[in-house]
Amino acid sequence: MSEKMNFQAEVSKLLDIVVNSLYSEKHIFLRELISNASDACDKLKYMILTNPDIARDSGAFKIFITPDAKTNTLKIADNGIGMNRDDLINHLGTIAKSGTADFVNNVKDNGSNVDLIGQFGVGFYSAFMVASKVEILTKKAGEDKAWFWSSDGIGGFEIREAEKKSNGTEIKLFLKEDDKNFTDTIYLRHIIRTYSDHIDYPIVLCLGEAGEETVNTGSALWSRHKSEITEEQYKEFYHHLSKNFDDPWMTLHFKAEGNIEYTGLLYIPRQAPYDLFQPDRKNGLKLYVNKVFISDKVEELMPSYLRFVKGVIDSADLQLNISREMLQHNALIEKIKHGTVSRILKELKKRAENYDDYMIFWKDFGIAFKEGIYEDFSNREEIAGLSRFHSTHDLDKYTSLDEYIARVKDDKKFIYYITGDDVRVLANNPQLEAFKAKGIEVLLLTDPIDEFWTQTLPNYKGYTVKHINQADLDLGVERSEAKAADGDMQKLIDKLTEMFKNEVGKVQTTDKLTKSPVSLTVENGQMSIHLERLMRNHQQQTAFASTRILELNPYHPLIIKLSEMAGENKESEKVEEVARILLDQAKIAEGEAISDPSFYAEKLSEYILKAI
Repeated sequence: MSEKMNFQAEVSKLLDIVVNSLYSEKHIFLRELISNASDACDKLKYMILTNPDIARDSGAFKIFITPDAKTNTLKIADNGIGMNRDDLINHLGTIAKSGTADFVNNVKDNGSNVDLIGQFGVGFYSAFMVASKVEILTKKAGEDKAWFWSSDGIGGFEIREAEKKSNGTEIKLFLKEDDKNFTDTIYLRHIIRTYSDHIDYPIVLCLGEAGEETVNTGSALWSRHKSEITEEQYKEFYHHLSKNFDDPWMTLHFKAEGNIEYTGLLYIPRQAPYDLFQPDRKNGLKLYVNKVFISDKVEELMPSYLRFVKGVIDSADLQLNISREMLQHNALIEKIKHGTVSRILKELKKRAENYDDYMIFWKDFGIAFKEGIYEDFSNREEIAGLSRFHSTHDLDKYTSLDEYIARVKDDKKFIYYITGDDVRVLANNPQLEAFKAKGIEVLLLTDPIDEFWTQTLPNYKGYTVKHINQADLDLGVERSEAKAADGDMQKLIDKLTEMFKNEVGKVQTTDKLTKSPVSLTVENGQMSIHLERLMRNHQQQTAFASTRILELNPYHPLIIKLSEMAGENKESEKVEEVARILLDQAKIAEGEAISDPSFYAEKLSEYILKAI
C-alpha cells in the first residue's frame, strides 16, 4: 500500500533554495550522489567485518551510472547498505536534520553561499536541479523488505513496499528538458573523472549494447605518492570528505614509517563548521586499515582541540576486524594520534610565519585550538606558542607570546593579561592605567577559554603568566602629585569597609591607578571576576567565590576630598552617596551588575547637571 507524506515544514522553501540558488554548477549533483553511494558501500563493508552473513550475495562493491537518452533518465545505483522505510523517511523526508531553520537563516544571511551545503547535509536534493522527478528503489542489507520512494520535489513524497533481489539503492532521475546533456556518455565520463576519480570503488558507466566501462581509477588517493596527485585532485577529495565546497586552508599528506606505519591525508577547512562547539558533532577523520573503511567515529585519533581537522588515516598495522572497544584502548591508535598531532603542529608553525595567511585559520579556529593548552600537556607550550592574542601593543593586530616576550623592556619575567568580553572595553579598564604609565604590555583576552588555559599554563619559556586583576601587584609606579593624608585615608577605608561589608571583602589603597579613583580586584590566587561571572552565567555557581577588593587611588582628587570629609567626620551622608557611585563605577568597569541601577542613574544625572 502506497503512503503519501508531506515534507517537514519549510522543505519546499529549502528545495527552491537548493535547486535555484545554492549550487553554482548543475553537474555537482552527480558528485553528491556518487559520494552518497560510496558512503553506503563503506558502511556495508565495515558491517561485513563483524557480520559476514549480512550481505553474502552482494559481490564486489560497485557504483553504476546508467544514462538513457530515449527516456531522458539517469540512474545511479550501488550495492551498499541500502535503506529501509524509516531511513527513507528520516533521511529523505527531512532536509537539514541538524536544523532546518538554521539552514534557511544562513542561506538568507549569506546569499547563495555554497559552503553551507556541507554544513547541513542537503546534497541529495541537488538532484532536483536537473530532475523533475526522482524515484528510489532500495533494500537494506540484512532485511527482507524493499522500498520505493518517489517525489517531484515540490510538496511531498510517496513511499511503498517494493521488490528488489539484492541490497543497495537505485536512484532514477527523470531529467528536465534542459538537462538532456546528462545522458551524454562523453559528458558523464568527464564529470566522473573530474570529481569522483578518487572514489575507492569502481564507477561503472553502463553503455547499453556497447557494454560497461569503469571510468575512475578506483585507487585511494592517500595511497598514491604526492607527485602523482594534482592540487585539483586534493581539493576534490576534500570536497568528498567534508561535503564542503570551499577549498581547504591546509592540506597535509604524509606517510609515517618505523615501529608503526600509517598514511595520513588531512585537511584544515578555510571556514569553521556551524557545529564546531556542539558537543555531539562528529569527528572529521575516517580510519582505514589497508584501504578498508573501519569507522568515521574514532574520537581517539584526534584530540578535541583539533576536531575541525578533516581527513583519512590508513594503517596496515591495525587489525582489520578492530572493534569500537579495541579502538578505545589500543596503544597503536595512541601512537598514531601522537604522530599525527605533531605533524599538524609542525605544519601550523610553518604557516604561522605568514601573518595574513595564518589569520585565516586563527580567526575561525583559534578558540577551539586554544583548548589544547590545557587539554594536551605534552604539547602545551607548543600550542601556546602557536596561539595568537590581542594586546595593548596594537589593538588591531594579533600577537604571539614570543613576540610579547621580545618586547619586554625590563628584567621582570612576566606575561601580564586581563580577561573580559570585549577588546576595546578591556583596553580602557582602570586596571591597565599603571601598566600604560610604565609602558608594560598586557594581553587582552576575550574568549571564554582564555580563563581556563591561563590557569594551566603558569609560565611560558621562563615567564610567569599573571592576571593583572590581583590586589598584590606592585609595579613600582613613581608618583609626584599630592596624596591623601594617611590618617584621613584610614578613616575613609574604615567607613567604606563597614558600609560595603556585604559587597566587598576588603577596602585598601593602590598605586596601580593613575586616572581612575577606584577599581575592583580580587585576592591573589582566586578566580578572576570575569571567570566567576562566566561560571555563574552557565549555572555553575561555585562555593569558592572570589573575595572582592575595592581599591582606592589616594592620589585622585575625588578620593582626597572624600578622605578629608571622612577625617573631619563631615557630610557623612554625602560621602556614602559618592562612595556608592564609585563602587558602582568599579563594578561596571568589570562587567558586574550594580545593586541599585535606579539610584546610580538618578545620582549620576544629578551630579552631571550640577557640573554643567
